[in-house]
Amino acid sequence: MNSGHRRPGDAPGASPRTAGPAGPGPDDHAPAQAPFQDCTAGDRRRRAAPAADGRAARRRGRRSAERSRRALRWTAVSAALALVAGCGGAYFAYRHFNGNIASVDVHVGAEAERPRAIEGALNILVIGTDSRVGLGRRYGDEGGTGHADTTLLFHVAKDRSNATVISIPRDLMVQIPECRTGSLRIPGERRAMFNASLGEEGRDPGCTWTTVEKLTGIHIDHFMMVNFEAVKSLSTAVGGVEVCAAKNIDDPDSHLRMTKGRHVVQGEEALAFVRTRHAVGLGGDLTRIPLQQQFLSSMIRKIKSSDTLTSPTKLFQLADAATKALTVDSGIDDVRRLKDLAVELSRVDTGTITFTTVPVVDDLRDRDRLALRQPDAAQLFALIAADRSIEAGAAPPTPTAGGTAATPAGRSTTAPVSRSSVRPPVPALLDPSGIEVTVRNGTGVGRQAGQATADLRAKGFTQATVGGNARAAASSSVGYPAGRAKEAAALAAALGLPAGSVRQSTSLDTGDALVVVLGRDYTATATPGAAAGGPSGASAAGTPSPVPVPTAPPKNLQRVQADDEDVCAR
Repeated sequence: MNSGHRRPGDAPGASPRTAGPAGPGPDDHAPAQAPFQDCTAGDRRRRAAPAADGRAARRRGRRSAERSRRALRWTAVSAALALVAGCGGAYFAYRHFNGNIASVDVHVGAEAERPRAIEGALNILVIGTDSRVGLGRRYGDEGGTGHADTTLLFHVAKDRSNATVISIPRDLMVQIPECRTGSLRIPGERRAMFNASLGEEGRDPGCTWTTVEKLTGIHIDHFMMVNFEAVKSLSTAVGGVEVCAAKNIDDPDSHLRMTKGRHVVQGEEALAFVRTRHAVGLGGDLTRIPLQQQFLSSMIRKIKSSDTLTSPTKLFQLADAATKALTVDSGIDDVRRLKDLAVELSRVDTGTITFTTVPVVDDLRDRDRLALRQPDAAQLFALIAADRSIEAGAAPPTPTAGGTAATPAGRSTTAPVSRSSVRPPVPALLDPSGIEVTVRNGTGVGRQAGQATADLRAKGFTQATVGGNARAAASSSVGYPAGRAKEAAALAAALGLPAGSVRQSTSLDTGDALVVVLGRDYTATATPGAAAGGPSGASAAGTPSPVPVPTAPPKNLQRVQADDEDVCAR
């Protein structure tokens, strides 16, 4: 991507950066005569000093290469990967690269209604848009609006011991909440394909952000977005990415023709590889995702390789391509901030980066669409919300002397029990995943709607979302349209509300979501998200009770390790 009006396929609300005069300005902390700025002052001094002899020069070269390798151990995905490499190496042109970046000032709602963040952990939403704006007819509909075609939630553990990258299928049916793009408020949809969270009705990346938070209960810190051109330019900048095919592939839709075996792809061929789905596996989006994970894993390894990190030319090309490809949120729309983020990411070893996919099943209403597979999806989301590795055998929270569990930071993972912890179960014949629920907060206490929503999701009400605040209410209520009393009763039971709280509402149509209004009588229950540092409630008795965080991922969870060189497209 280019910035501003030069960038094809900008997201709604994207703000370009205007490059200043050639060369760094006085605030760039670089000499006026130098066209490039190193990331360290020491490198500048070494370049200026004359070489004493061949041995000294070689020692300096080894130290410089070693320093680059430490700073560039690995990166996120696509543009994020290359950005880390560019920021960590020498020949860093601040104003040039900064002028490449486009940003969006996203609106993600009131902090009190968002999932609780775990201090120190990082959650970055990476969006690959399929925008065809400015690309002609080479990739389908000319000028097609960009949707969330490839979406990954990149979680980096607080202690940087591991990272998990979760692919979210574009065909997943979700509830898209009301969102805001600039001054425009866009109504939500109770049931829509996930990819419609971007582009449709003018939705910007902030709408995808809020959709993912409400779907997963995981707090997102930043987003990065790239388009088709990014895959082509980044793969070319690193000199190609090695991929593997377990059979001959001939996909007329993506234009990929590849023989069985290993290949190095770049440019158009790299884009064709990550877009291929009809000629491999079962021919759907779930088949394409492992190819993308294979490609990104290989790109991580390629960027870490010595022939990339020790080549000033490759580093410059990589950083230039990456910053042109990026659209980010305004919190990281500066190369220095991205560099700081890259330094944190660099602390994770490639061998502990795991790619996986949200557990799904065929949607009951439309076999060409997908729905969350429960309780597996809730289990995966709870692990990430609790900052836990999805690797089997990961150690559970360490018990303390008081018999409770503690996080790595020593924070208690227990939460007071409430009356809802002894609630009757959801009726066995009722599938809670098919019940749409909107939770509104009328307690006068922040975060209660978010906590109740997380609690409901953990119990299988995966379509529960947070609504706006309600007027203060003394008593909680569950409103339902005609004919759905049993669903409302099950919902009340799941929240520990009395039977009298369930009321039919004439303002709701049959297809509308059930509406929960939390009153001052509501006491939040503890959930896995709360155990990870989320809000907790207090019971009438005030008796604390440990709430377990999942200690293992769901069975049969699809995975690709970033250091696995034997993965092949089948």
